[in-house]
Amino acid sequence: MNKHQKPVLTGQRFKTRKRDEKEKFEPTVFRDTLVQGLNEAGDDLEAVAKFLDSTGSRLDYRRYADTLFDILVAGSMLAPGGTRIDDGDKTKMTNHCVFSANEDHETIRNYAQVFNKLIRRYKYLEKAFEDEMKKLLLFLKAFSETEQTKLAMLSGVLLGSSTLPATILTSLFTDSLVKEGIAASFAVKLFKAWMAEKDANSVTSSLRKANLDKRLLELFPVNRQSVDHFAKYFTDAGLKELSDFLRIQQSLGTRKELQKELQERLSQECPIKEVVLYVKEEMKRNDLPETAVIGLLWTCIMNAVEWNKKEELVAEQALKHLKQYAPLLAVFSSQGQSELILLQKVQEYCYDNIHFMKAFQKIVVLFYKADVLSEEAILKWYKEAHVAKGKSVFLDQMKKFVEWLQNAEEESESEGEEN
Repeated sequence: MNKHQKPVLTGQRFKTRKRDEKEKFEPTVFRDTLVQGLNEAGDDLEAVAKFLDSTGSRLDYRRYADTLFDILVAGSMLAPGGTRIDDGDKTKMTNHCVFSANEDHETIRNYAQVFNKLIRRYKYLEKAFEDEMKKLLLFLKAFSETEQTKLAMLSGVLLGSSTLPATILTSLFTDSLVKEGIAASFAVKLFKAWMAEKDANSVTSSLRKANLDKRLLELFPVNRQSVDHFAKYFTDAGLKELSDFLRIQQSLGTRKELQKELQERLSQECPIKEVVLYVKEEMKRNDLPETAVIGLLWTCIMNAVEWNKKEELVAEQALKHLKQYAPLLAVFSSQGQSELILLQKVQEYCYDNIHFMKAFQKIVVLFYKADVLSEEAILKWYKEAHVAKGKSVFLDQMKKFVEWLQNAEEESESEGEEN
């Protein structure tokens, strides 16, 4: 019998084309090649970008990313701590780098474009560049003041173009940088450059996404971590938008804490006098206006009850509950603006909780009789200050009561004229 021949895998071996091979360089050889190329390109940043683009096909950027970025920023390889490894040998360094550039926004912006192009071309460098910038921020003490300024400007511009994430700022919270005032000084320069690229809303939005909005005070030593100190420092530096942002964030944090504590006290049915005293103390301590507190009180009062699911019963339950807490609301609705905020909160609540739709007018009348709401506030709400939610339903509910208020007002005016 013929033996069947076993199948043989055949194929062709392809040799890697010479130009596709990565040259196996030691860091020093990598450095020398990079320094030579940068020196030849000189101050022509277009030529620098082209050199970096083409050289990436034969130099191992992935392996030596830290060396690549050290040289592009500082002109030399950096030792741990930030000192230049080749400080004594000018042949192993280049002056065509960020630290040797002119200290103006336009020049640094042009350097930022070099990094943008490089990272767009070699996407794998993105994470390495982020790590490099975090490292450089930790090394700030090793750099001169002008070098720190240029690095801050570069960071701000690159944050503006989203080449870097806001999380690089966490390096600034290092104790040694904070204690010596380097962190705050650097942050001011960085934010100025960032805001030259993007508006304040975009900057603060990035800070929130990176969960840094609540950590900005950490740029200062513990004994200076106050909103007032931050606000003065940043306002004096021309960054009032950041000061205002921090005040709002701190106020929001304070309100959350206040709401949590209020909810606890109401659920324990603390006497109203005690609750009033507590709220007034918190307002004074945290510089909170009445307008910020009235909405919190309404929310806490309405959250303190398990509401009946039947529409015909919930109105009666609500009126009984709110009558009990009307004296509390009356204390913190002494201003016209506070009354309007309360009316809008009641309107939104009754719209969002469908069982309360028919109870709106009854709640407003109760608050009017309990001196929580004035006729001026109710009339203003009716004419112009209502919100969009369910407005046609609620305005219709209030029509007869508003007409009664207007007639009563006209009668009192005519009586005044007769007297």
